[in-house]
Amino acid sequence: MSGEPPPNYITPAGFAAMRARYDHLFGTERPALVEVISWAAGNGDRSENGDYIYGRKKLREIDRELAHLSRRMKAAKVVDPARQADRGKVFFGATVTVVDEDDVERTVTLVGADEADAGSGRISWLSPLARALRGAAVGDVRRVTLPGGDREQEILSIRYPDA
Repeated sequence: MSGEPPPNYITPAGFAAMRARYDHLFGTERPALVEVISWAAGNGDRSENGDYIYGRKKLREIDRELAHLSRRMKAAKVVDPARQADRGKVFFGATVTVVDEDDVERTVTLVGADEADAGSGRISWLSPLARALRGAAVGDVRRVTLPGGDREQEILSIRYPDA
């Protein structure tokens, strides 16, 4: 294995959400905060000025998030799952229904790390479950090492968005 990190795949919707967050921070929140800081700075002693101190702290947080989003967007490789040619196997963007040995069904969608939300069934394509499912077809059984131990997962269905 080379020391190179895996590609930063992201769906078009995930990239649009990331871009919208960046644009909101850069175009709305940051300018409003700079205005408050400028106003507070004009009020004299900055060492005891709560608006100024809080504003500067918040501005650093926003700038850090903007830098993070910028790096992630530059590294992003947008992949549209609707264009997946081989819809019979699990790849990035697939929505997969699996059943474990206790007959517990679970449906997950393999998405980019930046858009993963396990509570909504969107798991990173780099997660242990997604890695085990990649390349599988309906009827295949895959063993997954999870925090609670090894589990077998049988693939019941695979769906991709329509083109």
